[in-house]
Amino acid sequence: MTLRPALFLLIASLLAGCVSTGDVDPMRTGKGRNEARDAYVQLGIGYLQQGASERAKVPLKKALELDPSSADAHAALALVFQIEMEAKLADEHFRKALSQRPSDARLLNNYGSFLFEQKRYEDAFERYQQAAQDNLYPERSRVFENLGMTAMMLKQREQAQSYFERSLRLNSRQPRALLEMAVMSYEDKQYVPARNYYDSYSALSTQNARSLLLGTRLAAIFEDRDKAASLGLQLKRLYPGTPEYQQYLSEQ
Repeated sequence: MTLRPALFLLIASLLAGCVSTGDVDPMRTGKGRNEARDAYVQLGIGYLQQGASERAKVPLKKALELDPSSADAHAALALVFQIEMEAKLADEHFRKALSQRPSDARLLNNYGSFLFEQKRYEDAFERYQQAAQDNLYPERSRVFENLGMTAMMLKQREQAQSYFERSLRLNSRQPRALLEMAVMSYEDKQYVPARNYYDSYSALSTQNARSLLLGTRLAAIFEDRDKAASLGLQLKRLYPGTPEYQQYLSEQ
């Protein structure tokens, strides 16, 4: 992704000092300051999307100098510090963003993901639940998927399964939910649904050690020896040092 030149031009025009009509300094008007703030936020997000988190901090800092309460600037800085493994600062900026927009489902979901990454599962679960209350949030299926993953970490298997099912009702192409449902169905000896979930997952996502192990097990159950052997070879080649491969060997 390349940063849009329009962002630089907008900032430059706002900081140039005056406009042609009336010699009014746009930075002395609320509208001008808001436009500059928003342009700085977009510039910071552009750097962030390019993987240049250090460069993103400069325009985001300028955005906060113009508007210390900017939820968008705080949310973007929270992501910057999350990437840079500055957990305390990330948490601080997520909270500042949410103090301005406490019902913002995107913010709540992002904060929940940060808390999950920090292994603060109960806190993450609470934030995801808040995000799920927004029926119009366009990525609500991911929120339910996240709720399912968090419930799994909290040892709430039945609740997790319910959340994965809700996620897939909203969007049948959620890979993590598909894989978890495949694993759960296999554990419950529901082999046909397990295979269906697994096949849907395989069509959407690259295989990992966990999915390859499950694939070998399902292939063995349905007596597809060629597929079982092929998946076993992939597991050996790609993930030879994993517990999944050791488990595969023990089952042969």
